[in-house]
Amino acid sequence: MTLRHLLLVALLLTSCNYYNNRDKKYESPKGYNLAEPTRFHVRQSMQEISGIVLAPDEHHILAINDEQGRVFSIDVTGDTPYPNWKFDKSGDYEDLATDGKNWMVLKSNGHLYQVTGLFSDSTDAVHYKLPVEGKKEFETLYYDPRNDGMVMLCKACADDKGKGYNTAYRFDMKTWEFDEDPFYRINIADIERLTGEDIGLFKPSAAAVHPFEKRLYILSAVNRMLVIADLDGKVQEAYNLKHAIFKQPEGISFAINGDMYISNESADESSANILKFKYNQRPL
Repeated sequence: MTLRHLLLVALLLTSCNYYNNRDKKYESPKGYNLAEPTRFHVRQSMQEISGIVLAPDEHHILAINDEQGRVFSIDVTGDTPYPNWKFDKSGDYEDLATDGKNWMVLKSNGHLYQVTGLFSDSTDAVHYKLPVEGKKEFETLYYDPRNDGMVMLCKACADDKGKGYNTAYRFDMKTWEFDEDPFYRINIADIERLTGEDIGLFKPSAAAVHPFEKRLYILSAVNRMLVIADLDGKVQEAYNLKHAIFKQPEGISFAINGDMYISNESADESSANILKFKYNQRPL
């Protein structure tokens, strides 16, 4: 192919992307304005930030990156190094969640780690393996207080291939065991119906339960989308996210007043950040 042909192909692809992006609708869930975040930049050690939990003081954010077996405490107003606690060897860690007492970290292969002794010199972890065969990839872990369980949502699992859904698995915090059966399934056709787009595959990257709405907010960095479902996985709303704001959204957490925090990994030569979106609705 000649240089001229290469330039024409590049121009065509750029034009297609331009018109596709221009035609997308960028709206916000009720109570939020996704176009006006407060931005917090994070230090070099957290450029691969992949999961967050907001501390009750709303001043610190507990976070992991996807390269080290460490939990970091991010002070969004400070400029000192982040305190951190090593719980296991380096690996592909994707999310963390808490039930208010126990801290759990998710590895991309579906293994869960109960972090013990966090915030001390004796931090360690107990390992739990998801008893599901075949290739698995996870990035999403959240706590469901309704049934006292940690829920993991498949990003790409062999059992879901070609079936038009994403399966969720539940880890019982009472018995410390995984349920024998899938917890629920996200129907991709419901997302496509709401957006009017053929997305093909849905790739969840983070999720959290809203403190007032008691609904599940699911991020997808690959699809650049925010999906809202009930706690049984029934999709109710879906929103496109602007690339200029959401470079690579990989973490989500809520304050007790409904304010939403979303973390972006570094991408497109942009540094990682944490975005805060004020919640402007009365509690339901």
